[in-house]
Amino acid sequence: MARRRTSPRRQQPPSSLPAMRRVETGPDGYEYEVRPVAAARAVKTYRCPGCDHEIRSGTAHVVVWPAVAGEAAVEDRRHWHTPCWANRATRGPTRKWS
Repeated sequence: MARRRTSPRRQQPPSSLPAMRRVETGPDGYEYEVRPVAAARAVKTYRCPGCDHEIRSGTAHVVVWPAVAGEAAVEDRRHWHTPCWANRATRGPTRKWS
């Protein structure tokens, strides 16, 4: 019996376009760039500024930073639980600094 030749899998060329940006306006009137992080890509533990609880590794969440600063805002990015980010307008500060 003759072997069937399989055609090579078609690969899409890598896109030179930047990743889609999602910009949201916060309750304070400033614009923030929001990027989701899948659970499989969440490898570190972070502290959510919305609820002051840990975002453990393996938990899907969002990374947020001011949109006006662009790539220079690496120091300003924060990791939030997705529901905490969605409900940030209805919450007050969670941590009291002395």
